[in-house]
Amino acid sequence: MKITKFLASTVLGAGLLLGASIANAGEITVVSWGGAYTKSQVEAYHKPWIAKTGNSIKSEDYSGGIAEIKAQVEAGNVTWDIVDVELSDAIRACDEGLLETIDASTLPDGADGTPAQKDFMEGTLFECAVANIVWSTIFAYDKTKIADGPKTMADFFDLEKYPGKRGMRKGAKPNLEFALMADGVAAKDVYGILATPEGVDRAFAKLDTIKSSVVWWEAGAQPPQLLADGEVAMTTAYNGRIFNAVANEDKPFEIVWDGQIWDLDLWVIPKGAPNKDLAMDFLKFSTATEQLAKQASYISYGPARMSSAPLVGKFAGKDIDMGPQMPTAPNNLTNAVQNDFNFWADNADQLNERFNAWLASN
Repeated sequence: MKITKFLASTVLGAGLLLGASIANAGEITVVSWGGAYTKSQVEAYHKPWIAKTGNSIKSEDYSGGIAEIKAQVEAGNVTWDIVDVELSDAIRACDEGLLETIDASTLPDGADGTPAQKDFMEGTLFECAVANIVWSTIFAYDKTKIADGPKTMADFFDLEKYPGKRGMRKGAKPNLEFALMADGVAAKDVYGILATPEGVDRAFAKLDTIKSSVVWWEAGAQPPQLLADGEVAMTTAYNGRIFNAVANEDKPFEIVWDGQIWDLDLWVIPKGAPNKDLAMDFLKFSTATEQLAKQASYISYGPARMSSAPLVGKFAGKDIDMGPQMPTAPNNLTNAVQNDFNFWADNADQLNERFNAWLASN
């Protein structure tokens, strides 16, 4: 009888605890870029965090920039809890007071015991943002359709040697950088020249040479589809999206690393996020050594933590070494440009305004 009562009370107690846990479980809205990239985050970040905490995640996609964050904050109606942004946008949004500050000293140590502030790569921790990946914009083509494929950024702009449509992201960044390199500017000199009115004119003049042949894309999932459908002969793209098409869909695409522009993506928490504490918990969890390494097994973006590198192995489910697929692999960095976030934080508005006017002109 005592045993029966004990078991009954234990079951009841467990039920009450479970009920309390469910009642207290929260939900955060995590905003990212969709497609293969968000899938990698779902596998490496979302699912393990949900399993560990009992909370849930509402996943939303967007196309970048800070306009939506700014609109929510200024309206006092913030619905996003944590957002994956590009570095220049993180800097701008922080400067404009649109983001919560993040104390880097509260981030978890690396798996090898290294304090977070020493474990994250230099230039990846900021007042309002914590990096998760290193990625790049490259260009790619279909090997079955171009036998002797392009090798340089100049080839991308050479419609005579390589006829056909070109896919490019709709916006000034990073097309102005690509245009200057195609026009003979060395990678190390790109931003020095782009900082001058003459340099901007030169970049737009080079874009003029292919303008009539460009198919503009906005979402990261579009370039692989444009190639697969034969709508373009070659296209700029995020390196991970092309890798995903090759590894998961057996597409015959080839990445050209010459002239790649590498960058960071980071987590930010909008000012006034409705679930700030949960968002911060998710941020800490998702930027831990193991989670960043796990993401790199789903997509070819380099982890922002140094302690993650030894844990990066094969592509999930296939015998593909992920190390050589990363933008930071030595062979891929021979002629590369690091995105100058300060330049774009200062000049994005005016250059995008000029780009839109250029796009609308004949």
